[in-house]
Amino acid sequence: MSQRLKYISIYRISIIVWMSLKFLLQIFWFKKRHRIWDENTKRKWEDMLSKQAEEYRKKAVLLGGLLIKFGQFLSSRGDLLPQSFIKELEGLVDRVEPVPFHRSRHTIEEDWNAPIDEYLSSIEENSIASASIGEVYKAYLKDGTPVAVKVQRYRVRDTFRMDFKALRIVFWMLDRFTFYGKKADLQALYREVVRVISNELDFTMELKNGNHFKKRFSNFPNVYIPDYYTDLSTRRVLVMEWIEGTKITDLSFIKKHRIDREKIARTLFDLCVEQFLEAGMFHSDPHSGNLMLKEDGTVVVIDFGMVGEIKNEDANSLRKMIRGFILDDYDRVIESLQEMDFLLPNADTEKVKKLMKQTTDMYLDGNFDKLDAHMMNDMLGDLQEFVKEQPIQLPADYAFLGRATSIIVGVLSTVYPQIDLIRWGRPVIKEWMSGEDSSYSLYKEIAKETARPFLSLPRALVEFLEDGDKEREWKSYHQKNHLFHQYYLFYTLLSVLLTGLGAVALFYTMIVPVLPHLWIGGVLTGIGLTGFLVCSWNHLRMLKRIHHNRRNEG
Repeated sequence: MSQRLKYISIYRISIIVWMSLKFLLQIFWFKKRHRIWDENTKRKWEDMLSKQAEEYRKKAVLLGGLLIKFGQFLSSRGDLLPQSFIKELEGLVDRVEPVPFHRSRHTIEEDWNAPIDEYLSSIEENSIASASIGEVYKAYLKDGTPVAVKVQRYRVRDTFRMDFKALRIVFWMLDRFTFYGKKADLQALYREVVRVISNELDFTMELKNGNHFKKRFSNFPNVYIPDYYTDLSTRRVLVMEWIEGTKITDLSFIKKHRIDREKIARTLFDLCVEQFLEAGMFHSDPHSGNLMLKEDGTVVVIDFGMVGEIKNEDANSLRKMIRGFILDDYDRVIESLQEMDFLLPNADTEKVKKLMKQTTDMYLDGNFDKLDAHMMNDMLGDLQEFVKEQPIQLPADYAFLGRATSIIVGVLSTVYPQIDLIRWGRPVIKEWMSGEDSSYSLYKEIAKETARPFLSLPRALVEFLEDGDKEREWKSYHQKNHLFHQYYLFYTLLSVLLTGLGAVALFYTMIVPVLPHLWIGGVLTGIGLTGFLVCSWNHLRMLKRIHHNRRNEG
């Protein structure tokens, strides 16, 4: 393709709109031809989507600009796109043909309002990295200090403005002629795309983000954030400290310098936990190219152009949502999703609650003694599929959070394949759930909520025995055992209370005539004690039977 054509508005818009229209027509024609969705049809459908994603990726590399960044944005949207499409886009590398150095030199001198050699003693003309927005060069200051100079690509702002126009047309077509118009708030999604990507076009935002993370993690063990040269940084030029090192996944480098792989993984794990669970900003593109490793094992984080933010109120809503899952309170889960604007206005909350419970029960029945990276990625994939099918639209920050989590899991498994995410994560989640930011700890919450199912048990048991629909719904062996388990707990607790009440009444009647006769307190104590023994005995028998059945099934 002629380089000049890339900067002609009508050409770029036509290419992008036509590609999108062709994809929509292919999908429409496929669904019209295939009325029965058997395994063969599903395989053809996946093949077609993979070919579309591959074509998009090639066009993105060819045109550059917004298509690459939008492709990366889409790769985080499991709530919108099928997994086969996302898988192809995940391989979309933000690496394009470098621009001629004289273009970058012109940008630097224009922003510095001075010749380049007034501030630099030298600069290498071959870029060390070339992405859709910027080129990175190695240079030296007047005092000989090596620095990395990131320069915005030639006419990148004009290119993105053209692509935003094309994207607006594509979103209009999707809104009018596809089910996405009902499934998603496409206007809000378009605004998010423009906001997120426009921020990357202003290097002063990356400078601000970098300084924020530098301060935030200044005392974090084994982690380093490069210094930025504020006086030399502008909207189109960013100057930062040069770091000698390699990608964090360079295993030969790790072996050569005898760096402890578990220690690297632990550092990275703790760093991400600090970002992903606490309110504040997080690095939303933590791939191995943005995570470097020094010879002494220090992890260096670079490139803060793409960041997300977890608001403080959302962090509390997340805690409340997880409590809801733990306590089997899906009304609370739905309330939390609504607080975070995850649910669309047309959402059938009762249906979403039912599907969430079914999905959660399915996972709880599994074996999670050890959660490795492969299982974690499978779970994230299942979660993406669930979200895609429901009236749920993730705000951009949380879509990026999911993407960042998936990327980090992949990096961790490469650096330290033996990682046990359950063992590492259990104390972290325990502390997070009962942290100071929470209005009350999980344990107090469990104590308070436990009374609710107890008080409703007798009524629930009657409904279970009398209501045919309820019986069909709860006919599984596991659900019945769970119900009677709570039933025995309720009456055991009631018996303990009755025993205590009778004993107190008996004691005080012997001192002060609280009751007219001593035997009343004795009878109450006896009934309570008998009830406690009977319920405890039957409960133990039931637990032994369940254990025996499980062993036989195993």
